[in-house]
Amino acid sequence: MNREEIVIDAANVVAGRAASTAAKELLKGKKVYMVNAEKAMVNGDPKYTIVHYKEKLARGDPYKGPFYPKVPDRILKRMVRGMLPYKKPMGKNAFKRLRVYSAVPEELQGKEFKTVPGKVGKKSISLKELSQRLKWLS
Repeated sequence: MNREEIVIDAANVVAGRAASTAAKELLKGKKVYMVNAEKAMVNGDPKYTIVHYKEKLARGDPYKGPFYPKVPDRILKRMVRGMLPYKKPMGKNAFKRLRVYSAVPEELQGKEFKTVPGKVGKKSISLKELSQRLKWLS
């Protein structure tokens, strides 16, 4: 693994903290791989979180957008995008260096994973469960 590459394990980690860590590393010019996206957790009351995401999905026009993802790895990727200046060249190039996976792909097995500090609360929901509640078929 190059020293310019970082693999972040999102299993049992607060999704926002993992996303902000990834965004910071991307802006430094590194390539970031995020694995186990469906095991990332969103803190807060699960009922409120589901309602919040359903409102995001219902927002806008079905043909013109804004479009919001239902798949766990896409939700996490969208979180990282929200933390980058993706409309400017620097942010656009940083976003191209991001790869998010639901599980650990073969080419990243055996690599050293970076863990993100943070405490998952008692009331939380995983991105996989959130996606299933949003009617995503796994």
